[in-house]
Amino acid sequence: MYLPKPLPPQFTVARWVFSRALAVVFFCAFASLLPQVRGLMGAHGIAPAGQFLERAEAQLGAGARWVVPTLCWFGAGDGMLTALCVAGIVISLVMVAGVAPGGCSLALWALYLSLVSVGSPFLDFQWDGLLLETAVLAALALPWRLRPEWEESSPVPRFGRWLLWWLLFRLMFESGVVKLASGDPTWRGLTALDFHFATQPLPLWPAWFAHQAPRWMLRGATFIMFAFELVVPWLIFAPRRWRHAGAWALVALQVIIVVTGNYAFFNLLTIALCALLFDDAAWPRRWRECVVPSVHWPVPPRPRLALAGAIAACVIALLSLPPLLKDAARLAGLDLPVEWANPLAPLRSFNGYGLFAVMTTQRLEIIVEGSNDGVVWQEYEFHWKPGDVRAGPGLVAPHQPRLDWQMWFAALGMWDRNPWFQSFLGRLLEGQPEVLGLLKTNPFPTHPPRYVRSMLYEYQFTRWGEGGAWWKRELKGRYGPEIALAPAAGPQRETQ
Repeated sequence: MYLPKPLPPQFTVARWVFSRALAVVFFCAFASLLPQVRGLMGAHGIAPAGQFLERAEAQLGAGARWVVPTLCWFGAGDGMLTALCVAGIVISLVMVAGVAPGGCSLALWALYLSLVSVGSPFLDFQWDGLLLETAVLAALALPWRLRPEWEESSPVPRFGRWLLWWLLFRLMFESGVVKLASGDPTWRGLTALDFHFATQPLPLWPAWFAHQAPRWMLRGATFIMFAFELVVPWLIFAPRRWRHAGAWALVALQVIIVVTGNYAFFNLLTIALCALLFDDAAWPRRWRECVVPSVHWPVPPRPRLALAGAIAACVIALLSLPPLLKDAARLAGLDLPVEWANPLAPLRSFNGYGLFAVMTTQRLEIIVEGSNDGVVWQEYEFHWKPGDVRAGPGLVAPHQPRLDWQMWFAALGMWDRNPWFQSFLGRLLEGQPEVLGLLKTNPFPTHPPRYVRSMLYEYQFTRWGEGGAWWKRELKGRYGPEIALAPAAGPQRETQ
């Protein structure tokens, strides 16, 4: 009796779900950036994109257009920056509707790259690079037809899906490796979560309760986190039941992170990548009936197309290897020359990953103040970063307040190492409405202050029974000097 050869597992529903999830992530990214882009990098923003491109061209000449790949070379004013965001929102909605998802993914990649290339330091986060890399690989994995057929009908989508699996593996595994490779004692001693919930950039209110947990429980949670990041990723390449179990474990980790912290669209994007690990049989029957064709046709042999896809997959995999090999060598105590030239580095689409390689054990916050007489000072309040000790941490993700985030990093460094922060204070002295729009309150609504200064505080979560405030703080000193706006000369130091 002849029995037909069984078809390999199909991922039709997974591609359909991933496509729409990726489109939603892009929508969140562009919609989040739209109300901020003029204040961050507009003509009167903190770090104007036009000035950045002028400096790049002066230093690099014609090569600047490759080193800084962006559509802003055609114009870097407020209109162009806004148009890029609006175009991204529109195309992401088209992709949600299921129209030409492969082409939409590549178009969204080009638009977002244009903003990331000129958005430093406000678009230098790991999830910005992750979104770009995901979009490039999605262009291989998703169909390009206006009315797509979601079943993998050629070898190329299969290679794209494997590369997205490889991306998810690197994202999770590197996150565990860098923590151990850094030699940070809090990670190796399993004490990192004693600090994490209170010192992460923008905690969510449940983080206050997590911070109150017994220390033995936090150490146990740290150990489990290492299991999720170092062991579970290997299940991505295991048989289907193990692969599905690994996917659910990774999704659970992302949900825990979502509950306690605001990490923009990072967690949603990671969950979208996890969706690709589930074959058709794992999805609800109703979904399969809507997406999966009634008759499966085997992928026709196309040797040349398969060879081209294999070569492209190998090149992309090789470009992503150096960060992983470097961290693995450090973890093993070796100093291997694993760096090699990446000719596609300007595309920011082949990256290394790993958040919180070194745990921050002290929460320092910069409080910006203004004054008209140098005696009475009034605080500027930010929307989301800690300021008022009575204000509880709120939910902001998947929106990312880029200035609030960057203020956390600035507090870890020095005044003279953050020129963007000096520019920010200068915009406050000028009373630029685009920059003031990034803040929650402006204590000088009628005219800008004569002086501004930045004070450094240490913030800590309160404990049970310490009153109604969420935070307590202690003044550590000045972060930078008092400055005033000199006539036609920009921000100028007044006192040390």
